[in-house]
Amino acid sequence: MMRTIIKLCPPLLLFCLVLSCAPTGIYHTVKPGQTLYRIAMTYDVDENRLARINHIKDPAQLKVNQKVFIPGVTQLRNVPATVASPSTARAPAQTTSSRASTAKPPAKAAQKPSAAKPAAPQADLSSKPAKGIFIWPAQGKILNKFGSQSQKVYKGIEIGVPKGTKVVAAAPGKVIYSGNAIPGYGNLVIVEHSDSFFSVYGYNHKNLVQMHDFVGQGDEIALSGVPPNGQSARLHFEIRKGKSAVNPILYLP
Repeated sequence: MMRTIIKLCPPLLLFCLVLSCAPTGIYHTVKPGQTLYRIAMTYDVDENRLARINHIKDPAQLKVNQKVFIPGVTQLRNVPATVASPSTARAPAQTTSSRASTAKPPAKAAQKPSAAKPAAPQADLSSKPAKGIFIWPAQGKILNKFGSQSQKVYKGIEIGVPKGTKVVAAAPGKVIYSGNAIPGYGNLVIVEHSDSFFSVYGYNHKNLVQMHDFVGQGDEIALSGVPPNGQSARLHFEIRKGKSAVNPILYLP
C-alpha cells in the first residue's frame, strides 16, 4: 500500500508526506541533582538506550545544562533530583571545645563582590539558527551550495566524498525514512530531531539504518554514493525546519 502511494505522489508531495508522519522526540536539559537513571525513569525510556543514543559513556558524569535527547515523547517532564547537591549540604556543628580551640582570624575589610560571569549560552535546536547542534555528516569539499545556482535550486548542500565514505547522523534522532522511492535522491535516509528539525542524507550507495531506528550523533547511517544522474560521488545533505529547507551551513559548526 505504501509503495503504491509513493509511486503515485510527486517527489515534493511525497517528501512532505514523510515529514508529516514523523514521530517525535525532545531535548531534556539536565538540572542539578538529576541522573540519567532518574531521567530515564521519568520519561519511561531505557537508561542504556538513552546512553547509547546520546553517546554518554559514563552516566554518572552528566553535566548541568547538558542536553539529553529523549526519543518518542512530545512534552518535557519534571525530573526530580536524586540527592541534594553536595555543595548545599550543611557542615556538622562544631562543639564548644573545638570552637574555643580554633582562633578566629582577624576580620578583613569588606571586599566588593566581583561581577558574576555570565553563563555560557547553551545550544538549543529551538533557536534559529542553532549553530553547532548539528555536526558534519561527512568531510569534503562543498560542490553545490544551498540556494539558487546556475538556474537550479538546491535545497541542501552537496559534499564531494569518495564512494563508500561513512555518513554519520548530524544529530541524535529517529529514522523516519530509509529507502529509494523518492525520485532524485537515490538511496535516502531522513532522521527526525527535536523541535521539528529533520536531516536528510541522499545519493547513498547503501543505507545502514532502517525506519524506526534511533541513532546518536555521529552514528554511521549510510555509505556515500553517486547521484541518480551519474555525476561524481557525493553526499546530498539537507536540514529542514518542519517542511521548509534551511541552509545547513548556518547550523553546522
